[in-house]
Amino acid sequence: MNSVEEKFYIVPEDTHNSLVEQAYAKRGFDQEECEAASRFSSYATHHGIRTHNALKALHLDDLFGSKVGGCKPSAQIIKKESRFEASQVWDCQYKLGQATAYEAMDACIELADKYGIGQISVDQAFHYLWGGGYVMEAAKKGYIGYTNCTAAITEVVPFMGSNPTLGTNPHSWGFPTTEALGYPIVIDWATSVIAMGRVQQLKREGKSLPIGAAVDAEGNETTDPHQVSALKPFGAHKGYGLSLINELVAGFIGASKPTLRSKHLEDGDKHTPNFYFQVIHPEALSSGAFAHGRNQSENIKVILEDILGEGNEKCIIPGQIEAQFAQLSEKAGGLLFSEKEINEFNHIAKECGAEQWEISDFQINE
Repeated sequence: MNSVEEKFYIVPEDTHNSLVEQAYAKRGFDQEECEAASRFSSYATHHGIRTHNALKALHLDDLFGSKVGGCKPSAQIIKKESRFEASQVWDCQYKLGQATAYEAMDACIELADKYGIGQISVDQAFHYLWGGGYVMEAAKKGYIGYTNCTAAITEVVPFMGSNPTLGTNPHSWGFPTTEALGYPIVIDWATSVIAMGRVQQLKREGKSLPIGAAVDAEGNETTDPHQVSALKPFGAHKGYGLSLINELVAGFIGASKPTLRSKHLEDGDKHTPNFYFQVIHPEALSSGAFAHGRNQSENIKVILEDILGEGNEKCIIPGQIEAQFAQLSEKAGGLLFSEKEINEFNHIAKECGAEQWEISDFQINE
């Protein structure tokens, strides 16, 4: 996320959602899917997640989604029979990822309420974008949420490699810490140094990548977003190992080759992302044996106070930056976009025949 000191314009949420819904409707998505897409994009923007907003979502749909058959509007989820009561397996038949993820997290919460834990594996859906948004919502409702996914494309080179064979393969955890901290802890990361959406953002803004984040077409390291061919895993072998976890989980679900790993898309293999969702009811973890008679929330507060103790007062808690940006959005009374982002939205408006945004209609966030 960029500094909150950047110049932003305040776009009313209804204005944003209306355009996003029109854009998805133009591509053939049904009303429920359009609403899920706008809801997600608004939520991401509200929390300062500019790398996975509506611009990113529609860009992905252009490249790999409804325009080329990688995402099928109004696809129906097939929920397969399972002998495990707290587990479900879904074949989503190329359904929109945001709609799939919202439904899956809601279903996991229902399972967790009944069994203490619920998990859903998803085969053949389209990209769901920012996993942190889904676990954050679960955490705000009082649950521990987790999700990981693979990508439909290979953008990351393995450790000590130069040819991309992995997706950015994010992991996302959300913890219900609002009572103890004021906001949920959300630990959300791509297993690459940066996300490809960040590369697109830096390209749009004329900025350079951090050192050690990407390679060019020859496998040489580059900081020029225009020269990026693939990304590098964070933490060397550690990020690579975490990325491999996603591939292995997806392999057990039924995944096959990411799109760009195969030279021929007609090879009979599957070329879609796979998702894994899990929700835990906090009470299912409780031993009841808390020191000094504390409850779970009080115990979490003690842990966090200890982490942020003497000498650590300036440390950042995962989810803190998103919570601070959410406060900024709430104070502004709308969603915050840069001028370049507004210009990009006008390209979308032109494509779907919607009314153009006039930058003079939006107040500058002070």
